[in-house]
Amino acid sequence: MGLFDFLKSDKKKAHESADGAKAQAQQQADEGAGRSRSAAADAASATRAAAERMAAAAPPRPGPAPATPTPGSAAHKAVPAPPRPAAMPKPAPPSAGPGAAHTPTPHSAAHKAVPAAPVDRPKPGPTAKKRTYTVQQGDTLAAIAGRELGNEARWRELYAMNRSVIGANPDLVPPGAVLTLPA
Repeated sequence: MGLFDFLKSDKKKAHESADGAKAQAQQQADEGAGRSRSAAADAASATRAAAERMAAAAPPRPGPAPATPTPGSAAHKAVPAPPRPAAMPKPAPPSAGPGAAHTPTPHSAAHKAVPAAPVDRPKPGPTAKKRTYTVQQGDTLAAIAGRELGNEARWRELYAMNRSVIGANPDLVPPGAVLTLPA
């Protein structure tokens, strides 16, 4: 056996061992894939079974609505439009006579176009007297509201009515100021 033949045999052995390693790696990969496929199949069947149990326990749902083709779809163009019913004249609402005023409903466009009627409030007569309070040293709006109105949370209402007397800061109420109390 010559040197050339010897090198050829070493190459052949190296090639065969590489092919064997590849085959062994492929076999291991196939086994691993088989295991992962098996695990995936088990998970899928478990999920399917759980979904079936949930569907059986859930109340029945109404069936899906029939698909309506959109105006741009080919199905819409293929289906002829249904005939529109002839417009029937609406009967005239009963009225008190010719030229009677129409009262719009809350959802009609006429209702939205008509401004709200002013609320008739009785005007205070000359005998009606407004309640007032003269601020003492150390008073706060919350304390005044609690004492005079029965609720400390009404201090904002008291401030809103007397902003011109109190000024921009509601925390600084000047002693001696005369505050108008809400009714």
